[in-house]
Amino acid sequence: MSVKKITSFILLFILPALSLRAVIRDSFLSARGIDAASSSVLVVDLVTGDTLVSHNADKPLVPASILKCVTTASLMDKVGTDFRYLTPVHATGRVRDGILEGNIVVTGSGDPTINSRHDPPSADFIAEITEAVKSAGIDSIRGDIVVDESLWSGPAVNPQWATGDLSKSYGTGSHAFNFEDNARGKASVADPAGVFASRLRAALRDEGITVAGGRPDPKGRVLLGEHRSATIDEIMRSCMMRSDNQFAEALLRTVATSGGERGSFESGAKECMALWRHNGAPAEGVRIVDGSGLSRANRMTSRFMCHVLGRMSIDPYYASFFPLAGQEGTLRRFLADTPLDSYIALKTGSMNGIQCYAGYKVDDNYAPTHTVVVILNNMSDRQAARKAVGDLLLSLFSGTES
Repeated sequence: MSVKKITSFILLFILPALSLRAVIRDSFLSARGIDAASSSVLVVDLVTGDTLVSHNADKPLVPASILKCVTTASLMDKVGTDFRYLTPVHATGRVRDGILEGNIVVTGSGDPTINSRHDPPSADFIAEITEAVKSAGIDSIRGDIVVDESLWSGPAVNPQWATGDLSKSYGTGSHAFNFEDNARGKASVADPAGVFASRLRAALRDEGITVAGGRPDPKGRVLLGEHRSATIDEIMRSCMMRSDNQFAEALLRTVATSGGERGSFESGAKECMALWRHNGAPAEGVRIVDGSGLSRANRMTSRFMCHVLGRMSIDPYYASFFPLAGQEGTLRRFLADTPLDSYIALKTGSMNGIQCYAGYKVDDNYAPTHTVVVILNNMSDRQAARKAVGDLLLSLFSGTES
């Protein structure tokens, strides 16, 4: 029998359970690439409440994208799963002999998915408006295309984000009106409403409908149509599977508006913290400044995250947002072809020097059985750290290593 098999036999059959877990924990914390002092781990059995592994569970650390778990959970608690973003389109002023004396006004709802290139599918908003204008008998617009973005307050880009991220698609702003992911390729688009309005004018012109661009002062308005997003659970699933920052920031700002506040980052973060404190979460040291985790000013503890995950574990929609190990999204290669393939569902988070995981161990019916949180800061070797996390989970749940 090899030394490794003898060691595994001792771990599994001779050492008491508590000692076994301590050995597993210590083996993980001494693995290459991991700074034990800047790491936090908490794994809890949802049925018994038993803690399988705990290390620095109350230490605030930078969470990166696992913060999206809190953002989505907060909005689900506020609005449920059937919520949709509704973006209305109005014609202002009278229509006489085919001439609209006013403007076409689009009122931003915060919907992050309008004409998105990603799931869930979005109907072409420009085509919807063009058809609505034609159906209203309008062939000339004396005013202009106006996009009302007053729903949300404050800057479109979180002031806590690094300047170097802002020109990238993953660092694009979050607006009351978002269009085509607020990005062009890998570059951020600063004025998605302007791009949309220009595109709509061109589409109307192609249909023989002129937009004069004047500044009329019309009276009254008529609803031409309303763009409906997919349900919020579909948007959240896409956000979590792809770790979409623009989606996540829109969700955070929607947390604010759902609570009756203006949709700023600050008010959304305050609403999230107030919600989880009210629900009894241990929030000491926790700091939320955005919805996506892109800011290094965020702070999260494993205990707070486990509380959120535990409270949300009974919701079948929420658990389905997390990529399955070996199968989906950012976990497609993680634990693939091991006994835990398809039995671990985790949101990942990574930045320079940071690797994080948060989610669940699941059963044959994909129902959560354990909460799993690993937050690694000051990490020096990502590949080694990922392997160490995989080995930790295999040792805890199947008695093997990868």
